[in-house]
Amino acid sequence: MGLQLLFDQFSDIQGRIEIGNVRQAGDAAGYDDGVAVVPQGDWTPLSSVEADRLRPDDATPASVVIELVAQPLPVFASDDLQGRVNAASALDPLQGRWPRRRLACTDSPAGLLTSTEDSTTGHRIGLHIDNFDRLPCPVRQNSRRRFCLNLGPGTRYLLVGDRDITEICRVLGRDQERHCPHTDDLRRYVAEGHPLRCLRIRLEPGQGYIAPTEFLPHDGSTSGVQTWSLAAFWLG
Repeated sequence: MGLQLLFDQFSDIQGRIEIGNVRQAGDAAGYDDGVAVVPQGDWTPLSSVEADRLRPDDATPASVVIELVAQPLPVFASDDLQGRVNAASALDPLQGRWPRRRLACTDSPAGLLTSTEDSTTGHRIGLHIDNFDRLPCPVRQNSRRRFCLNLGPGTRYLLVGDRDITEICRVLGRDQERHCPHTDDLRRYVAEGHPLRCLRIRLEPGQGYIAPTEFLPHDGSTSGVQTWSLAAFWLG
C-alpha cells in the first residue's frame, strides 16, 4: 500500500513537498550506533506525476492516509515557549475532530536532520515507527493515527518514507501472522539495500498533519531552518 497522501489539487501541495533518498547515519554524531536511517539530502520537488501515485482511492482505509491540516494559533512572543505549551494544553484539536488529551510537546532547535531522541540515551533515532498500539502485521493498518501541530515560531518538516512497515517486513521475510513491526526492521531493510525514498513536507506555524505513524517510517526535521519550534502531538 505504501504512502497515501490526501490532497485535492496538486497546486495545494506544489512547492511544499520534496522527495529524496535515505541512508544510514554511519559515524554522524549523536545517532544510534550508526544504524539510524536519515535523509540523504538529495531533495527534489515532488512532481504532479509522483503526487498522483500517492493519492488514495475510495478503497483506501482512512487509518493509513496522511492528511495535511491547519489550526488557528494565538499570537505569541517569538521566544515564548511556555505560552505555546499552555496553548497546546488548552487546544481543542481540529475543532472537536480529535481527542483533546495531548500526547506530548517537543521543542526542537534549528538545524536538526531528524528530531526524535531516545530519552534513555540522548541519541537521535532517525526515521522510525511508533508502537503505541503494538499491532502485528495483519492488522497493523488499524493502528491509531497521530495529529501533530507546529506551534512555531520556526518552520518544521515531516519526513515520511514511501514504503509501509508491513511491506518492509514482508521483504525481510518476517512472520506475517505474528510479527510486531519495529524500527529495527526498517534499519535492516535499508542496510540490506532495499529501496526506500523519503518525502519532506514543510509545516509552517499553525500547520500540521494527521499521519499513520505506526504504519509509515517517519520523523521530524528542522534542517535548514533558522529558528526553533515547538511541536504538539495528539494520539487519535
